[in-house]
Amino acid sequence: MYKRVLITLFCMFALSFSSLAAPKPKKTPASGAPDNAYLQKILDGWSAGNAAAMAQYYDHGDYNFFDITPLKYGNWAEYEKGVTELLKGYKSIKLTLNDDTQVHTDGNLTWTTTTVKEDALTTAGKREMATLRWTLIFEKQAGKWMIVHEHMSEPLQ
Repeated sequence: MYKRVLITLFCMFALSFSSLAAPKPKKTPASGAPDNAYLQKILDGWSAGNAAAMAQYYDHGDYNFFDITPLKYGNWAEYEKGVTELLKGYKSIKLTLNDDTQVHTDGNLTWTTTTVKEDALTTAGKREMATLRWTLIFEKQAGKWMIVHEHMSEPLQ
């Protein structure tokens, strides 16, 4: 009898731990959530050099946005003004999404991480090429995915 109880307990214990080792189902992005094509569309908008046209993608509340310079912007109005000045220093800029993009959605939030290829020409004629880091947090508001946080940076090299 003691042996049977011990074997039963061992089997229950083994089965309990085997369920922990089972692979977790992979989450698929929510229908309509930002994907690689949508992210590239945003980068294409920035490549066009018109910050005002990008307002449609950003929540205009008091959210921090981090760009290459300065340290931070406290809301969309500051961001638009600062980036407009920054873009005046370029004749052309091309931003391209790399193939390391990750998109994670949980309810009304989506966060993405990726690297971006920059190929730009300054008004002084200098060519700039870099790989940038880009992180976005989107919130679904009234059926539309709005950026509530952005961080773009260039690694120190």
